[in-house]
Order: sequence, then structure tokens, then C-alpha cells
Amino acid sequence: MTDQMSAQNLENLSEELLEKARGAHSGRAAKGVFAGTYLRQALLTLRAGAELAEHDSPPEATLHVIRGQVRMVTADEACELGAGELVGIPPQKHSVEAQTDAAFLLTIRTEINEG
Repeated sequence: MTDQMSAQNLENLSEELLEKARGAHSGRAAKGVFAGTYLRQALLTLRAGAELAEHDSPPEATLHVIRGQVRMVTADEACELGAGELVGIPPQKHSVEAQTDAAFLLTIRTEINEG
């Protein structure tokens, strides 16, 4: 993870992580790239055909495709995204499948615990 003033090249990091994903049994690799008080970001990579199985949605999040194509599926709809596209993640269970080798930036608003 980095602080706010450290720049990272997400395209280069995507290639490094895709190499790991291609060799991993799960077909996935990820790295946290930012952790702040109210925001977390992680770069995730999936080799073609690999999937993040259905899982709960965070309170607020976006998925920004850096490379390749992915398909996000909920009980009600499906959304196909390509490089450069960003979508808000719906507040329901969903899965993500790589249509091609893909890298995407997941941005999550963290919970604010008051008290």
C-alpha cells in the first residue's frame, strides 16, 4: 500500500499481476494500492475465464477496468465492461468473470465506525 503522494503505474503493475494470475491455480492475483481513512483501492487481475465467485457487495464501491474485458453479474442484471470503463458496484451479491485477461481497480468506501 502507498500513501497519497506516491505515484504508481497501474498498467505496469497490471502486467506483473497478470503474470502471477496466469500461473496461479485460482487464475487471480491482487495487490492493495491505497489505504486511507475512508477509502481503499486494490488492483485485481484475472486470467481469461477466471472468476470472483458470487460475493456480498461493500456499502459503496466502483470497478474500473484497466485492461481487458470483464462481466459483472447480479441476480437481476449483467454488465460487460472493457478497458477504460467504470461502473458503480450494485449493493447486492455479484460475481465478476474475466472475458479476456483483465485487470481492474476496485475502489471501496470503508465503513465509518462512530462511537
